[in-house]
Amino acid sequence: MTTNAGSRPDIQYNRLADEDYSKNFGDIHPPLNTHEAFVEADRCYFCYDAPCMVACPTSIDIPMFIRQISADNPKGSAKTIFEENILGGMCARVCPTETLCEQACVRQEAEGKPVKIGLLQRYATDHLLEAGDKVFERAALTGKRIAVVGAGPAGLSCAHRLAMHGHDVVIYDAREKAGGLNEYGIAAYKSVDNFAQREVEFLLSIGGISIENGKCLGEQISLADLRQNFDAVFLGMGLAGINSLRVEGEDLDGVVDAVSYISDLRQSRDLSKLSVGRKVAVIGGGMTAVDAAVQSKLLGAEEVTILYRRGQEQMNASEYEQELAQTKGVTIRHWVKPNKLIGENGKVVAIECEYTETKDGSLVGTGETFTLAADMVFKAIGQNFVAAPLNGSAEAIQLESGRIQVDENRRTSLGDVWAGGDCILGGEDLTVAAVEDGKVAAEAINQVLSA
Repeated sequence: MTTNAGSRPDIQYNRLADEDYSKNFGDIHPPLNTHEAFVEADRCYFCYDAPCMVACPTSIDIPMFIRQISADNPKGSAKTIFEENILGGMCARVCPTETLCEQACVRQEAEGKPVKIGLLQRYATDHLLEAGDKVFERAALTGKRIAVVGAGPAGLSCAHRLAMHGHDVVIYDAREKAGGLNEYGIAAYKSVDNFAQREVEFLLSIGGISIENGKCLGEQISLADLRQNFDAVFLGMGLAGINSLRVEGEDLDGVVDAVSYISDLRQSRDLSKLSVGRKVAVIGGGMTAVDAAVQSKLLGAEEVTILYRRGQEQMNASEYEQELAQTKGVTIRHWVKPNKLIGENGKVVAIECEYTETKDGSLVGTGETFTLAADMVFKAIGQNFVAAPLNGSAEAIQLESGRIQVDENRRTSLGDVWAGGDCILGGEDLTVAAVEDGKVAAEAINQVLSA
């Protein structure tokens, strides 16, 4: 076993045998084969007023695409999906179907076993992407140009729909690769074989979309310049800020931002070179917390504990994700908050925790504490919108509760600027919701530019 010599002796590389890394980070949901897809599609009732469609943020015609699979028409099925959700392949992998379409499935209510809509969606979209067929054509060119800030799900969705309408789009993104959270922010075992980039290539194949990487709003580009040089602007900036724990010892060595760690893991070509503690603690209760915890365990951590200040029902991570964490050997402790991080020689070695409870509707500490040993602590208590890059325009975009305020068409207080995804008020932190925001905004932009 190779250790990370020097300042962090308890945090090590190469904890596992090489074959274990490949096994641990393989596809968590193997795709359906043709026979399995036919069998699963036959379970669908093809409801006329399908509750699964209502539950889908992008309003995919779910009965239709499943019927097309039954008719052995996966290309047609994929087109039905992509017409409403151009990132339908990734959504089939990461969308919490268990709380959306599958929860609403009539089979779920009657039998407790819904149609596997997510896996069927993957079956269809994978078939089309692997075949390389082109399914969308651009309308006549309009001569209009739109700037999109952010190459995440919202920005990509908006750009594709605008390109379909014949507009030209330039996407500006601060990172080296397009994809946003699909590329940098999800657990590696949910999207394997460079799928995020393959889906971006499929989306760009329509033409009329260019991406300029390494361009950050407020640095290399400004909102004022974009408004001057383009006919419209869409902001899909996501959440760049990381919430602080606000406890003593947060700056100790071994205290890590979970979002950055997951990003590093996603981009790593050799998982054995990623450092991981023996005793890992993750503070938070959302998807990021679960992803950091599970992947730490898969990297070879001996003990991994999620600490969440409220109860199981209040966790943002779905019940499925919580169960996944536990089946992978992660302990979840509810009603616990960190009071301080304890260090020795500048390194974190433990967390002083306090039990919590609700009193008169407010969360309070009980005064009862305990100490949890930890040589690596992940902060996963959410992200926040950084509004500073919006400065520099003659007019200010109106914000509310720290996010961009938009109307039902995702239009901001500036008439030529739209926004969507996590950066807007009411953003749902879901790929599928961001895709819908981008689609709605694109239709609104097209209507204004076509008037």
